[in-house]
Amino acid sequence: MREEKISALEFEGHRPHLRAVAFRMLGSLSEAEDAVQDAWLKASRADVSEVENLAGWLTTVTGRVCLDLLRARQSRREDPFDGEEPRVRLGRRVDPEEEAVLADSVGLAMLVVLDALSPVERLAFVLHDLFAVPFAEIAPIVERSPETTQRIASRARQRVRGTSSVDGDLARRHQAVEAFLQAARDGEFTTLLTLLDPSVTLRLDEAAIRLSGGADLVGARAVAEAFSGQARLARAVLLGGAATTPEVAVAVVPRGNLLMVFTLRFEGDRIAEIRAIGDEAALTTLELHVP
Repeated sequence: MREEKISALEFEGHRPHLRAVAFRMLGSLSEAEDAVQDAWLKASRADVSEVENLAGWLTTVTGRVCLDLLRARQSRREDPFDGEEPRVRLGRRVDPEEEAVLADSVGLAMLVVLDALSPVERLAFVLHDLFAVPFAEIAPIVERSPETTQRIASRARQRVRGTSSVDGDLARRHQAVEAFLQAARDGEFTTLLTLLDPSVTLRLDEAAIRLSGGADLVGARAVAEAFSGQARLARAVLLGGAATTPEVAVAVVPRGNLLMVFTLRFEGDRIAEIRAIGDEAALTTLELHVP
């Protein structure tokens, strides 16, 4: 049988759909664009003469690329701190407004909850529940049986749906803060903008000003610029004891020693206020818990 290749024109017709898949998988427009381009490189070399559903086949190719990226991202998060300043990863330039529109179309809460799923859970849920890809086609990607893949998607679905309780709200905010810290570490400026309220404020006490060399800031762009490429030594924690409703905070802990705490106030799904506490006496009164 004669080998058949997909043309660039054919692929471009599917690009918007593939980008939507990749964005829901990765939560970043720049990474989604890169994933779709990688999918094109793989697809352009493949024989598609026996492919009956080209859109479905391209979706699974893109899914494989995204799964590899998610696994690599998870591996980077587990890398131990080596004492060196992190290098900011620069993705392709994207339109911040376009990414904001995509984020709004998905829902910010959905994106941060998806970020809490394992790579396999995320792929199974996104492909099946959001794009109706059959489990039989997802199974080879995740190297599981269709039955196991269905159970994985079901487990992910339960985690995504969550509850409307305080615990559910707290979990979503913790996931939002984790997403914020990862975007800060990776220098994902446009992602930071989607996580911040447009009128967000950053307030520092005198000790925090001395420690950071920073100053009070107002507005999402200014705050995103301050955090972009930073947060290597920061981690999300819960603030408050058993007698109070815990709040999500960020602790900066170089070499295991508490240096500063950022308390956060949300409006809806976005961070509306950040307060930096560096005063040693004030820090000793805080009760921090690592989730």
